[in-house]
Amino acid sequence: MNGHTPVMLEEVMAALAPRDDAIYVDGTFGGGGYTRALLTRAKCKVVAIDRDPAAIARGTALAEEFDGRLTLIEGAFSEMDRLAGVAVDGVALDLGVSSFQLNDPERGFSFGSDGPLDMRMSASGSSAADTVNTLSEQALADIIWRYGEEKKSRSIARAIVGARPVLTTRALAEIVERAAGPGAKRYAIHPATRTFQALRIYVNDELGELERGLEAAERSLRPSGRLAVVSFHSLEDRIVKRFLSRRAGREARRSRHQPQRTAPRAPTFVLSKIASQAASEKEVRENPRARSARLRAAKRTSAPAWTDSHTFADSEGGHA
Repeated sequence: MNGHTPVMLEEVMAALAPRDDAIYVDGTFGGGGYTRALLTRAKCKVVAIDRDPAAIARGTALAEEFDGRLTLIEGAFSEMDRLAGVAVDGVALDLGVSSFQLNDPERGFSFGSDGPLDMRMSASGSSAADTVNTLSEQALADIIWRYGEEKKSRSIARAIVGARPVLTTRALAEIVERAAGPGAKRYAIHPATRTFQALRIYVNDELGELERGLEAAERSLRPSGRLAVVSFHSLEDRIVKRFLSRRAGREARRSRHQPQRTAPRAPTFVLSKIASQAASEKEVRENPRARSARLRAAKRTSAPAWTDSHTFADSEGGHA
């Protein structure tokens, strides 16, 4: 499993508190770092899920090493309750893109090396190339603004449409860099970073997957089961924070002049004493990917899972 360093491993293990005879879901198997740690630290079982078939293929050696204790499933973690088929004692989610995906030019996630403009985490669906070459300028600008929080989304979308067809990561990065202007190079991140993030999130419906995945975790966890979620940017963290706050009964109070439309529901989670954790300075020095990582954790109560649909993302839109 070389090439992958699990982020905030010790903090995630502390949040999950692995114990013998328990069952855990690693909803984002990736390089298998959390799964290996769980299996090593307790005589437990792990159901490891990943929608990337390459990740599942890499995990076969780990499954053989822990014979009978690791089940690998290709699929979306938003369906973990159906895929696992049993109530579980803990769920770990490490969001975003894995090091394996970033480091493979053929996957098209990074502009560090040239490759086809793909960005798909699974083997199906529309690619980033399909997106940038078929959507309208307005639609592209909306995606780049909403999912990348890119202030120059209109200029970038206009430049992309004017340069079609755009087929490789390097071509897209160069288009974005020109559209961003010479002043963009003064910032800490590459000018194309936010646009690549936006396209990746859109292509893989990452925020929708996260919302559905949190609800699936709620349905999957036994009473006192533990949830640990590591996010890497504000859009993800906002969804996790709002979901857990609402499920813990801490959502914003209504105005006293506004009538309560539904009876209050019993909390389904108790939040960790530490609201959120960032990676240690030592870890960030050793693994730069941990720089923006944030962990939120909670424990399941015995209350029935909520059944209503609710969007936990920031619904405010618009772009510059």
